[in-house]
Amino acid sequence: MRTGRPKSEVKLSSEEYEQLKAWAGARSMPQGIANRMKVVLLAAQGLNSNAIAEQLEVSQATVGKWRRRFIERGIEGLHDELRPGRPRSISDEEIAQLLQKTINTKPKASTHWTCRDLASESGISKSTVQRIWSAFGVKPHRTRSFKLSTDPFFVEKVRDIVGLYLDPPINALVLCVDEKSQCQALECSQPALPMGLGYLEGYTHDYLRHGTTTLFAALDTATGRVINQCKNRHRHQEFLQFLRHIEANVPEEFDVHLVMDNYATHKHPKVRLWFARHPRFQAHFTPTYSSWLNQVETWFGIITRKAIRRGSFTTVKQLVATIDAFVKAYNEHSHPFAWTASADSIFQKLGRLCKLISGT
Repeated sequence: MRTGRPKSEVKLSSEEYEQLKAWAGARSMPQGIANRMKVVLLAAQGLNSNAIAEQLEVSQATVGKWRRRFIERGIEGLHDELRPGRPRSISDEEIAQLLQKTINTKPKASTHWTCRDLASESGISKSTVQRIWSAFGVKPHRTRSFKLSTDPFFVEKVRDIVGLYLDPPINALVLCVDEKSQCQALECSQPALPMGLGYLEGYTHDYLRHGTTTLFAALDTATGRVINQCKNRHRHQEFLQFLRHIEANVPEEFDVHLVMDNYATHKHPKVRLWFARHPRFQAHFTPTYSSWLNQVETWFGIITRKAIRRGSFTTVKQLVATIDAFVKAYNEHSHPFAWTASADSIFQKLGRLCKLISGT
């Protein structure tokens, strides 16, 4: 039986194997280039071209091309060769000046550069400015928000809460507690247009208001399950009612550690008295301006996206019923959030941010 010409054996050093494996699994790597790496890795395992082509869903010619290129030139042969075309119309110096102008200056009477403004100012075409910005990841039209904590006990509080997440106490529950106030029962002024092939679900830009509710929630960091209640207001009276609701739904044999923010309701004298009378409940407060430390904030984002934002509610009662139904369904398939940040990694990140701020 004829099997064709014998293929040259592909051999990889340990360094080449690790490098190809990392590139083949990188999410940022284009699929076509990642497949070249996979061709070589599979060939090094002894698979023939037919098996590789079938597994990667490419042609045998493609497999043969990159197999041959690797044998002849090594890893460098897996990259695309330079193709003939029109020479560059802009020099490296001009690119550097353009980027420096974008980052370090602002146009007159504007807060940031646009492609058209910078093109008009520099004499370079708008499409060229856009390509340069894209190549270097410069996005003047976008911003990100931040807020540094001014809490004098920031370090201690971060270590305390992160310690609860990464190494929770034995025979204890860690609950992240907060309230989402002003959940509005909004009714669309007209029925929604259904989603179809080629067009999105449509909603009117205006709506009717039917009142608000406050969602109290406690997220169990070990299981991801949520204990919730909806109240008309969010005073200390309602918060005490929610604490009693938590107590009724938590086994008595467990200590309970509550992670909360610095909202005045959480520190009301009557709330402090309740904690004093219930020693198995311990309150842990996040630093000021550090709501990102409270995992229940992530869950608030989930329920907002999936159940509240695109809903149409004729009454507050209907909104509350929708929230309760979502929580019940969520708890049936809940899973904990994967908290991986250590206190030291958080401090290092904030240190880098402070250096950036001090340099501006």
